[in-house]
Amino acid sequence: MKMNTRVTELLHIKYPIIQGGLAYLAYSDLAAAVSNAGGLGQITAMSLPDEDALKKEIRLVKEKTDKPFGVNFAIGKHGRPFEHMVEAALEEGVEVISMTGGNPAPIIDMLKGTNVKKLVLVAARRQAEKAAELGADAVMVVGQEGGGHLGRDDIGTMVLIPQVVDSVDIPVIASGGIGDGKAMMAALALGAEGIEMGTRFIATKECIHAHSIYKQALLEGSENDTVIIKRSIGAPARAISNSWTDKILEVESKTPEYEKLKQYISGEANKSYIYEGDHSKGFGWAGQVMGRIKDCPRVEELFERMMNEAENVKSRWCE
Repeated sequence: MKMNTRVTELLHIKYPIIQGGLAYLAYSDLAAAVSNAGGLGQITAMSLPDEDALKKEIRLVKEKTDKPFGVNFAIGKHGRPFEHMVEAALEEGVEVISMTGGNPAPIIDMLKGTNVKKLVLVAARRQAEKAAELGADAVMVVGQEGGGHLGRDDIGTMVLIPQVVDSVDIPVIASGGIGDGKAMMAALALGAEGIEMGTRFIATKECIHAHSIYKQALLEGSENDTVIIKRSIGAPARAISNSWTDKILEVESKTPEYEKLKQYISGEANKSYIYEGDHSKGFGWAGQVMGRIKDCPRVEELFERMMNEAENVKSRWCE
């Protein structure tokens, strides 16, 4: 099925499918697999220790694919400096940079005068409008069904996407609750010109860093097996419900302060679960779409299935 949108034209990709940043998981194997399958794979820059590690990962992707790929920068409130990492990506000739979790203005300013395409993740209409004003080439808009960090307003994808589409002139990429061809076509029907998927890509063969227990939880869990954490500190995020998230919610109910939560919501706690499968020491991000994930295919197989599903939807529309 041929799919031409402003997103495919902007990013020079075959299908308007973007792989999410996926902290501690989105490295060269997954990024290259997504790009080779016709989408846009991404590396997670801020999960790497320094600029040399980022340069190495970028070069590994280039060894595995000649297709476009991007680098994602998670720039949260409590994150470390990122300027030197952006410079490293530019030195390696990266053509797409996405920004999530914070104010994108500093990175967008660094990219002025370059041909790098700028994608900004937002979770509200006003954020999308601001990103467009700053110079973003496209916005990725995540509804409250999504995994990881979300907006504060609990607006679902079905309402949020057309709201943003009507508010900005740049392409809109839908995220949150999307994991198959049916959901992709629904997003396009709402006016989006592409989709971003995170949770669905964790349950693939090429997401080699995700522990089998993490993947199995995605396959066996339902849409009711996620929970919102960090809401008390103004940074709501969706994770798989387990004993560790129970601890987080308990701390939030008693002392809703970042310093009290820090050890529970840290990157180390995240890695304890996603790398080691230890739910007594950590947590893993996941969206409600986990209720629709039933297997762990290769990325190429996933794309083929999605395109077949999309073709079936299209044929019903055109009967």
